[in-house]
Amino acid sequence: MSGVDVAVIDYGMGNLRSVQKALEYVAPALTVAVTSDPQTILDAQRVVFPGQGAAPDCMREIGARGLAEVIREVAASKPFLGICMGLQVLYEHSEEGDTQCLGILQGEVVRFPRVNFTDEQGNRLKVPHMGWNEVHQVVSHPLWEGIEDGSRFYFVHSYFVQPFAPDVVAGFSHYPFPFTCVVASDNIFAVQFHPEKSAQAGLRLLSNFITWQPRAGQGASCSPAFSCS
Repeated sequence: MSGVDVAVIDYGMGNLRSVQKALEYVAPALTVAVTSDPQTILDAQRVVFPGQGAAPDCMREIGARGLAEVIREVAASKPFLGICMGLQVLYEHSEEGDTQCLGILQGEVVRFPRVNFTDEQGNRLKVPHMGWNEVHQVVSHPLWEGIEDGSRFYFVHSYFVQPFAPDVVAGFSHYPFPFTCVVASDNIFAVQFHPEKSAQAGLRLLSNFITWQPRAGQGASCSPAFSCS
């Protein structure tokens, strides 16, 4: 396959057609391909790395398809959008199944508390964290253009990332404590939520990704409102 503008990496984890359809909606003139073919991914102008499920299954399927080094290469060289599990496995290690991940970014993935997990009013919180939640921007970034700070996005997850480097944090949410839900580093932008399921705010983020021209050093800086440690 040639002439692919946006490659959506298919490693057998998740409903990727909804991501493809959302990208085609915001960029009807571009060719969007859901693919596991390494050369197609390497040749694409932009790469989207979605996913859902468990980290051990995700890493096993990435390995079985010979995609680990491909993902590392495109994450270092092209506009790259990670979504949900496609954020988490960019990191070094996940508590989920004690899984070694891709190690593209430094940090770990941890689970929301299993017991005594309540909000400030003492109401029990469920895991997975599922539903709409506000996302607070801590950096000015091209992918936030036209999206109001505090806009709501759709989440489904039991684990979240803890970056070692605070300067990659680009957004956070609360459940009930603040947790990192967006990271940005050079040509990488990765989110815990699902933009393809997040109505107009999600579509705007995808549209911004389509036109994004990354520059070196375009990361994030931690807001005083959020502890990045």
